[in-house]
Amino acid sequence: MKQLILTSVQESISVKQHLLNDQVLLQKIEEAGQLMVHCFQNGGKILLCGNGGSAADAQHIAAELSGRFYTDRPPLFAEALHVNSSYVTAVANDYGYDYVFSRMVQAAGRNGDMLMAFSTSGNSPNILKAIETGKAQGMKVIGLTGASGGKMADVCDILLNVPSSDTPRIQEAHILIGHILCQWVEGEMF
Repeated sequence: MKQLILTSVQESISVKQHLLNDQVLLQKIEEAGQLMVHCFQNGGKILLCGNGGSAADAQHIAAELSGRFYTDRPPLFAEALHVNSSYVTAVANDYGYDYVFSRMVQAAGRNGDMLMAFSTSGNSPNILKAIETGKAQGMKVIGLTGASGGKMADVCDILLNVPSSDTPRIQEAHILIGHILCQWVEGEMF
């Protein structure tokens, strides 16, 4: 058991060390922060989506933005698209699971808004459909993925692809990146 703990912590540190040394990825994180600030300063909102653990990550970051991170400040409009279980189950039943995010993006997304899409593989069909819908509505898209970026690599405005192919390590880095972006937004806006 102790070896499992040590190995997991070391693997997490290793991914974050690779992230720290990846100047291109660090620049993309900075660009994502600037894009988020621009969105909020111009009255836009940020919609977030993901499946499973990535849904939890999307909801976590939405809460940090709409509630607070470090600063007692006015709320920012950020919402995870899976939090209404009646909506999700109705759309999944009536249209198919591939449409659970895209239909809400179609309903709530506007030109000038942003979509933050979380998928460790970058290949989740419902995430790709949400991105397609958001782009058609004039939304900017920040994608958070693993090393390859999957199909999201070709459709996101900014791809934050964590240098790993291990789902738990990718998700741990997504939360780190999400926290950095929340701190960036607060620092620039308040």
